[in-house]
Order: sequence, then C-alpha cells, then structure tokens
Amino acid sequence: MFSWLGKQGGGRERGGGGDVVQTVTGGLRDLYLRKLLPLEEHYRFHDFHSPALEEADFENKPMVLLVGQYSTGKTTFIRYLLEQDFPGMRIGPEPTTDSFIAVMYGDSEGNIPGNALVVDPKKPFRKLSRFGNAFLNRFMCSQLPNQVLKSISIIDSPGILSGEKQRISRGYDFCQVLQWFAERVDRIILLFDAHKLDISDEFSEAIKSFRGQDDKIRVVLNKADQVDTQQLMRVYGALMWSLGKVINTPEVLRVYIGSFWAHPLRNTENRRLFEAEAQDLFKDIQSLPQKAAVRKLNDLIKRARLAKVHAYIISYLKKEMPSVFGKENKKKELISRLPEIYIQLQREYHISAGDFPEVKKMQELLETCDFTKFHSLKPKLIEAVDNMLANKIASLMSLIRQEEINMPTEVVQGGAFDGTMAGPFGHGYGEGAKEGADEDEWVVAKDKPAYDEIFYTLSPINGKISGISAKKEMVTSKLPNSVLGKIWKLSDCDGDGMLDDEEFALAKHLIKIKLDGYELPGTLPSHLVPPSHRKPFQTAE
Repeated sequence: MFSWLGKQGGGRERGGGGDVVQTVTGGLRDLYLRKLLPLEEHYRFHDFHSPALEEADFENKPMVLLVGQYSTGKTTFIRYLLEQDFPGMRIGPEPTTDSFIAVMYGDSEGNIPGNALVVDPKKPFRKLSRFGNAFLNRFMCSQLPNQVLKSISIIDSPGILSGEKQRISRGYDFCQVLQWFAERVDRIILLFDAHKLDISDEFSEAIKSFRGQDDKIRVVLNKADQVDTQQLMRVYGALMWSLGKVINTPEVLRVYIGSFWAHPLRNTENRRLFEAEAQDLFKDIQSLPQKAAVRKLNDLIKRARLAKVHAYIISYLKKEMPSVFGKENKKKELISRLPEIYIQLQREYHISAGDFPEVKKMQELLETCDFTKFHSLKPKLIEAVDNMLANKIASLMSLIRQEEINMPTEVVQGGAFDGTMAGPFGHGYGEGAKEGADEDEWVVAKDKPAYDEIFYTLSPINGKISGISAKKEMVTSKLPNSVLGKIWKLSDCDGDGMLDDEEFALAKHLIKIKLDGYELPGTLPSHLVPPSHRKPFQTAE
C-alpha cells in the first residue's frame, strides 16, 4: 500500500508518477506509525488480515494487476501497452505463464527471482515470503527500461484453469496471493476472451478474493474483433450475466470491449467502438499516478476501519473467556457463535456490517489461536484511530487536493499510450467538431448550399435572421434547449443577437455534430469560424 509516498524531509521527490509535497507524505506515514500501527500490533491484526506496512510500501509506484483464465491475452496485453517484449515473457494458446511476474522499470533488462525479490528492501514484496518456496519459485520481477514503467508497474498472473486438481498442484494458496496483491495495487483488470466466457471454479474464487476492492476492478472483453456485431451483443450479455453471479455489487462493472494487440482487426465493423473503448481504458490507466494519492488515503481509511472492528472482536473474545476451567469448550462455543457476536458488536458500537471480516475465514483463523493471550479493549488505542479518521484524514485530504491543483498533471506516457495522443490516428481526429481542422477550406462550405435554402425561407432582413426565426428552425432538431442555447452562443460570432447566412450554416453544422453523437466544443475552434467573421472574431479574442 501507499505506493505514492516518498521519504520524509524537505523538498520534493519524484515517485509514483508525480511530485508529492513532503508534508502529506510524512503526514500519512506518521499517522500510520503513531495511530494505527499500535492498534494493529496490540490485537494481532497482522496475523489475521494484512501484514504491517514497510518503507517500500510507501515508495512504490502505482501497480496494475492482470487476472484471467489462460489464453485470454494477459501477457499480450502487457506487450501491447509496452510495445516491446519483456524478460520472461511467454505467449501461446496453451497455459504459458505459470508464474507471477512483476514487470517494473529498470535501467537494464533482467530478471530477479522470487527468493531474492522478497529480501530486497527497495521492492514492496517482502511480506510475500510467508507463502513459502512453492510460491517464490513461481514469482519473479522482470525489469526493463520502458517509458510506461516509469509511471506504473504491471503484475502478470498465471492463467487460471478449472478443477480441483489445478488448485492443489500449485503448492500455495493462489487466492491468498491474489488477495495480497489486490490490497496493494491501484487497478485490477479481469480479462475475458470473447470465446471463453465461462468462469471456472478457481476463477470464481479468485474474483471473490477481491472482496472489498470492488472500486479497483475493471473488466476487459478481449479478442472482440473475432465476432460480428450481433454475436458481440450476445457475448456482452452473457459476460454480464456470468459476472453478476460472482461479483455481488449493486453497481455494474465497467467493461472495456476491444482487441488489445498490435495485429489487424479480423472484423472491422466495430472499429470505432474498439477505438473509443481503448481510449477510455487508456485514460483510466493513465490517470493512476494522478489519483494515487487519494486512492492510497482511501486504502488507509479502509485498513483503519477493519483494524478497529478486529480490535472489538478480539477484546470481546478475551472478555468472554473463563479464567480457570472450561477454556477449550468456551473457545469452541465462541467460534460457533461468531455470527451472533458480529451482530452484537454492530449494535453496541454502531458499526456497519460491511466493515466486518468474512465470518468463515475468521472462524478458521481463530481455531488455532489461544484466546487467553488476547488483549482486553484499550479505549485509548481506539480513540487514537477515531481521532485520526475524524480530524487528521480531513486535513490531509485538503492538502492532497491542493497538490493536485498546484502540481502539473502526471499521466502514463510511452508505449501504446503515445500512439493515441496526437496525429491523424489519435482518438477522434477529424471527427465531430475536429473535422476540417487541417483543411484550408471552411468545412461547413460543402453543406452551405442546402443550409442557404433553409436560411432564405426564414425571411432574412438586411441579410440576417432574428433569434425567433432561428429558434423555429433549430427546435426542429428536437435537441434540448440547453444544447440549442450553447449552439446559438457558439454560432453568434459577432454577438449581435442575429445570424447571417454563414452563422446560420455554422449553427446547422453544430446541430449535425450533436445529432451524430459527438460533443460540442467549449469554445468555437478557429477552423469553424465563418470566413467573413475571422478577422474581427480573432481581434476580439
């Protein structure tokens, strides 16, 4: 967690894709160490939930975790974003990626094996050592000098198969590892193949391990160019139905549809849809460095709320234990009564049911614990966390907002992201209000004869029509008055409350742009200014 934080001290430090003022970074670290960590240690929070945070957790870049069944294009997706191969990359129709691979920035290409990775204090993976050699032998870091990786790191996961055999043969708890990563990454991308929509048992369990991280999840329906439009509609519906059975949230997950690899589209009828979806996904990923501060702060709040609830549970179990006889029987009774205890604590401390850990998992963890070694409730520790949530967090939030205003916007650059930023192949180039931007002739001129016919039926006086006359024609578009009002404002270039033939043609052109599904510009672009109004218009600016 807290991949955006830098070291304490004066000045500014580059990290996680942006310059972060040290008052905030030091403030968050200080809050965790002084307010939250004592509560976690006192009630053994780290044994039940998440390990304590370390220095590398504060300095790490934003991370993106890719999860999906085999041959859905996870590794190819990374290759597509980076626009180059990375060490350890294997791609094929069979299950090729059998390891967790952390793709990170490095001055030179190379691999770091898992056992060496978890003892590196500069990497945020030290706590993964608890999953043992079976996992560490299937974990590695792939480093390479790539512009994209200067802002984010990407975690590739093994392809998921179905059946009990696959879970046993891994030799480690796959879902627990995914949960560990989910708590620390900034974005979780679930990849689906348009031809493989079934969610296997292990994939279902993997998705359920992301409980509490729903805001980080995005879904990519990959290889969508391999089906036609009618099939794509059916595939999308089937995917949403399948996800609805696994992810129990009232909100509909954002699904990005496309073909994320650098090969020709097999079916081009949905090209515009794929381009728009890819652009939306790129914007989401590019914004991670800028939004990392708020997201990390949100993670701290979630951690604090869970730590408080955990303290109430542990202290209640301690209070109910007998001092001498019948300890083992009482322990079994309390574990079986845990759902009732949850309800009792909710009522007593006015806590939401959503803040409590999963009952079944908590019962399993409590089986191996000695309840007599638990601590009683310490109000001072709880009050310290309550004060942090009520007062300290609010002041840090205002500082973060101030930073976002003052510092330049940082986005992920390089690789596939650069191909969509500028030039004729940028998203929306030459479309909507941008049409005709690189042409010498006024783009409205080609349709002006048709617009002139309408203009002269409105009985212009001295070459202009009044606002009332223009309104009668403009409302036939059935666009809302708010939109038509904006079109009028953009079209009345000289601000005289009337439209000449060129201004009227411009208004009709803007109406056509809106009816075609494009957004109107905030201000009139120079290439749309009518020729007879260009000099006075530009002088007025």
